[in-house]
Amino acid sequence: MQYPAPIQELVDQLSRLPGVGPKTAQRLAFFLLNLPPGEAERLATAITTARRTIRYCSVCFNFTDVDPCALCRSGQRDDHVILVVEQPKDVVAMEKTREYRGRYHVLHGAISPMDGIGPEDLKVRELLKRLADQAVNEVILATSSSLEGEATALYLSRLLKPTGIQVTRIARGIPMGGDLDYTDEVTLLKALEGRREL
Repeated sequence: MQYPAPIQELVDQLSRLPGVGPKTAQRLAFFLLNLPPGEAERLATAITTARRTIRYCSVCFNFTDVDPCALCRSGQRDDHVILVVEQPKDVVAMEKTREYRGRYHVLHGAISPMDGIGPEDLKVRELLKRLADQAVNEVILATSSSLEGEATALYLSRLLKPTGIQVTRIARGIPMGGDLDYTDEVTLLKALEGRREL
């Protein structure tokens, strides 16, 4: 049985979302169709407003509705440290720690030759320009521990070393509350490599 065309279009569009398969898309579509009209309109308005008003910060390339973003405008941040992340959501994750007080730079991806993504597709040139224009002492690489994230960190490290700026990498290892016997070998190796004196 075929759905009416508008429902099928809604299912098709929802199934394009990350992590949403056909069955989940169908459930979401019927949930949305059963929403009171006002709630459905608020959701649609929120999506179109976000698409219309959100853009990249001209300094750090985080998502923002004002340019430069609040983090770049803040006078309470340390201008001498830049933490490099893959995506805007990573900035939010770091800010939740309430510990990091430096600046950010969002690459908008990671190097992935299999997907045809090279350094020229990321905000690497913009990072180099920032480093030439600002007195930065340290660049912290906070890319993911995936193959793509590691390749990106290695590429940036090699690119930045000749500048004399200290290049560091966030530590990786066993999560809080994790058991050693449930931890994979690569994570254990990274935990050993990142050990520090107590």
